Amino acid sequence: MANILVVDDEHGIRELLWEILNDEGHTVELAENAAQARAARQRERPDLVLLDIWMPDTDGVTLLKEWSSTGALTMPVIMMSGHATIDTAVEATKIGALAFLEKPVTLQKLLKAVEQGLARNNLRKTVPLPASSFLAAEPVASPAAHAVVAVDAGPVSEQRFMLDKPLREARDEFEKAYFEYHLAKENGSMTRVAEKTGLERTHLYRKLKQLGVDLTRGKRNGP
Repeated sequence: MANILVVDDEHGIRELLWEILNDEGHTVELAENAAQARAARQRERPDLVLLDIWMPDTDGVTLLKEWSSTGALTMPVIMMSGHATIDTAVEATKIGALAFLEKPVTLQKLLKAVEQGLARNNLRKTVPLPASSFLAAEPVASPAAHAVVAVDAGPVSEQRFMLDKPLREARDEFEKAYFEYHLAKENGSMTRVAEKTGLERTHLYRKLKQLGVDLTRGKRNGP
């Protein structure tokens, strides 16, 4: 199970999230403002953070920017708010937030977002790529630096990623390899790939087209 930091200035929200996540077997640290969140981040090194946007001392987006600019955004962060606009959610995502949950947070959406966040965190620990969508970029030792991802399905048995590229380009390459792997593994089934990746089928299709993924690549001919 994981160590999860919950940052919210509302006592009732903190207690509710603590109960839900604790029942799931996670260790949960609570913080009611940015100052406590900074201390907890340094002390506990959480696997995932649930971060409220509107707080009295420092808002969540500002704290997210701080972590990103100082190299402390080494864990997935899920933003929460009952009043944030679409622009705020988009800004947080661009800074490095993994997802945005609107309050009141439903149990299903919370657990799904936490599951996806922890899955990506585990992937980062196995394959430390700076191109992950929720991570701040890390310094690259040399222009030829690269990372290798080994998977066990289809034509993408090994992927080599050059780390001296712009973040967006490197991320697109990684995401394309990620989806091609799942398409091959699920024999081209969009329904199963959508379930595996946690994306709506329509959004998944648009994403694959955007990345230039060959949608027939994972399909195998029958006998």
